[in-house]
Amino acid sequence: MLQHIFPFTSFSIVLHILVASFLRQCHQGASAFGSHFQMGRRARFGVSGTNPANTIYRSESMLKSQASGQNVNSVDNIWETGTPTTVQGGSLRTWSYANPAVKRVVVSLKTDGRPLEADVELWQGPDNTPLKMNVYVEDGAKSTFNVFIDTPRNPNTVCVKNTGNLEFPLFACVGPDKEAGDACLKAVSAIKGEVIQGGALRTYPFEPNIDSVAILIKTDGRPLNSRIELLQGPNNNKQVLQLYTEDGLVRPFMAVLQTPGSGNVVRAVNTSPVEYPMNAAVVAYEMVSEDAYATDGVQPEVGL
Repeated sequence: MLQHIFPFTSFSIVLHILVASFLRQCHQGASAFGSHFQMGRRARFGVSGTNPANTIYRSESMLKSQASGQNVNSVDNIWETGTPTTVQGGSLRTWSYANPAVKRVVVSLKTDGRPLEADVELWQGPDNTPLKMNVYVEDGAKSTFNVFIDTPRNPNTVCVKNTGNLEFPLFACVGPDKEAGDACLKAVSAIKGEVIQGGALRTYPFEPNIDSVAILIKTDGRPLNSRIELLQGPNNNKQVLQLYTEDGLVRPFMAVLQTPGSGNVVRAVNTSPVEYPMNAAVVAYEMVSEDAYATDGVQPEVGL
């Protein structure tokens, strides 16, 4: 009897070892796949839609702000380190830079809650305006306007004109860029820009917890004509920018738009003819806490 039982017992032991080894390999493979999937989710911040252009990537400053609990290289720091200047309605102010070491200038505009309407120009020599911008912001306190202007050749003069009424003054903070521009450039350089042909447009939706967006628009050396809009709801413009640049490669457009609330969409329109394409890169720059949008009037606070 033992001679008949022993082969059956040996076969059972071998079968048990093989099954255990197979289950162990399956468990290790599933763990590796789950780890790879989580790394992929952390590497990019997806939004609704199947268009790859609507995939918003997190910048390095956003990841640092999530880890430390505070915004790193925030555009709000410009007002803390700079000297604001009041520009009354219908008047203008100029800032001249003859030092060749100044390669980039930051211009920040805001109000005390009233609408903001201004013209921002770069002068280089007599009757030479290589860059012009017409800016409109619905609420200059809730969403400040921040743009970085490259000044490759000197002397350069930045002009800010308040085109609003006398009752609507604005506050301007203009000075050489120190760290904010480099952080913005590093954020938008992390992704590949999208080519927008002349007469075409692209839209970029954002989640409610995105506090600001970095934008970089450039060309291959041709003139740049564009309109940048920040929408919050159907045909509800919060910010509108008309842009002209003589050389979109030497002086590209780089800015940080604050996007408080929910339902924010950035729309970039190439107003040039079809022979003048442009390259646009839009990336989420700063991020607020997950429950910060509960107080924006869309969702009520807990307990109310």
